[in-house]
Amino acid sequence: MPSAPGPAPYRPETPISPLAEWLADEVAPAAFPETILRFRNDRWAQAVGLDQLSEKDWLGHFGKFQPLAENLATPLALRYHGHQFRVYNPDLGDGRGFLFAQMRDGEGRLLDLGTKGSGQTPWSRAGDGRLTLKGGVREILATEMLEALGVNTSKTLSIVETGEELVRGDEPSPTRSAVMTRLSHGHIRIGTFQRLLTLEDSENMKALVDYCLTEFPGPPPPSEAPGSEQPAVQLMHLVVERLADLAASWMVAGFVHGVLNTDNMNISGESFDYGPWRFLPKWDPKFTAAYFDHGGLYAFGRQPEALHWNCGQLAIALRLIADAPPLIAAMERFGPLYMAAVGKRWCWRLGVESRGAEEDGRLVGACEAKLSASGDQPDAFFHRHRGGRNAEGELGEILSRYRAVEVENDHPYWSESTAESMLIEEVEAIWSAIDQRDDWQPLHDKVDHIRRMGDAHGPAPEPAGNG
Repeated sequence: MPSAPGPAPYRPETPISPLAEWLADEVAPAAFPETILRFRNDRWAQAVGLDQLSEKDWLGHFGKFQPLAENLATPLALRYHGHQFRVYNPDLGDGRGFLFAQMRDGEGRLLDLGTKGSGQTPWSRAGDGRLTLKGGVREILATEMLEALGVNTSKTLSIVETGEELVRGDEPSPTRSAVMTRLSHGHIRIGTFQRLLTLEDSENMKALVDYCLTEFPGPPPPSEAPGSEQPAVQLMHLVVERLADLAASWMVAGFVHGVLNTDNMNISGESFDYGPWRFLPKWDPKFTAAYFDHGGLYAFGRQPEALHWNCGQLAIALRLIADAPPLIAAMERFGPLYMAAVGKRWCWRLGVESRGAEEDGRLVGACEAKLSASGDQPDAFFHRHRGGRNAEGELGEILSRYRAVEVENDHPYWSESTAESMLIEEVEAIWSAIDQRDDWQPLHDKVDHIRRMGDAHGPAPEPAGNG
């Protein structure tokens, strides 16, 4: 999804409805004691024609979940399975969220409005179906920072405080509660396909493939790819391209998602569902975000491996309706696509023009060596060397062969002494202001600063599979 979208009219459309009988369960939203608007993302609301809603109507739709006009009459909790830390779990599904609405943006793309913290569903298991306010604040910060750094991410559209006190084992309790609405280009997961494989439901698997190809279209597979006439193979190529680029975008952003289970992998290639995320304080492939990831399965440096493994699980599921060799051939593209995407995105962050995969690879290697040796925080590193400046030794020699991107009236952000970052200390300070003094200004200021940084970077490069 591009940044800084243009305004568009509200265009409701619900193509998921014909699939809902076997894909989802109708659910009712929770009734909350209060609905207090805390965050409203009008920059993205305008992209789907919702920016003109009054505060009363906004709270009616995104605090009480009164249906949007000509949209889903009843929310849908999606069904899926998934590998959680490589252990298969068939007892999954939307346990504290649902699909609330679907609509088109100004380019005709389908966008979903989904929730987090909207109450219990048939898939809640022992959970209360709620979201802490701190969790909502962290989601704002994650999505805003990632969007600014060119990552294909869901957008936090709304946070409404709900007036309940929640007990959690991993933060001081009782704590304040909230309900979040996110804007995403789809909510179909790898785990959605895994569920249909377990049920041996080939007919609905075909229908789901068709839905994904229609609503999340992309370039055709390479002309030499075997089986490219098969819809399942076409989808496999698209997902491999998207997840290779997603892995690259996280690495170049210095971002650690924390929980890369197959139920957290969106077929559209969007990053979403931010729990124990972190940004790197220094370049460390072993850095983990989740305190419960004892073996470092989803450590920073293992994220590409994790997404490749998850692509493999999609290939296994698609074996229900396609032959193995073409799916394997699609899988084999992941590594080269990932490396090409890292090089292109690395050059983008440095503000230099790509010189091709081989030379970009040497540049990335030199930068990683410098980062590891210096202990620099990655955001500060990219800022200091913007356009190839301030580089010495081997890094300086390599960067001297690169041409700085020509940007007319280059953004003043690049002349400032410090770079924007999103380290855990700042996240905690922003939350502390809200928690202790109900002071939301530091959050709003940070969002403004992040968006300014995003404007300075400009649009990220297209995924390597797109040309």
